[in-house]
Amino acid sequence: MAVNAADSRLEEQWRDILSVHARTMCEIDRVLHPHGLGASDFEVLDMLAAASPEEGDQCRVLDLVGRVHLSQSALSRLIGRLEKEGLVERSVCAEDRRGVSVRLTRKGRDLVTEVRPLQRDVLARMLG
Repeated sequence: MAVNAADSRLEEQWRDILSVHARTMCEIDRVLHPHGLGASDFEVLDMLAAASPEEGDQCRVLDLVGRVHLSQSALSRLIGRLEKEGLVERSVCAEDRRGVSVRLTRKGRDLVTEVRPLQRDVLARMLG
């Protein structure tokens, strides 16, 4: 079966997107490594930092699963590691005792504030 020109262009665009994503994630990992973080760690911490005061500055783990590019089990392991490092704390949701919420600790918020400019610089360089 022959691939038409439109399909070929779509495949090329898709491969370009994947390439930019991979290079950007690697660069974020490189600049955040001295701070003990990887790109996925920062992504979760940054989302928690953006949680609104109306949400009690916390997010349900189930809501994070839909926003990060990790499986639920990988996200749970990542949150466990961040909790062990004192960057986040977990609690049972008051509304739904089956759910788990996560919030930044002061240490986590300070670290996000410190490294956010590094991550944003990478994004500007790689995507600008």
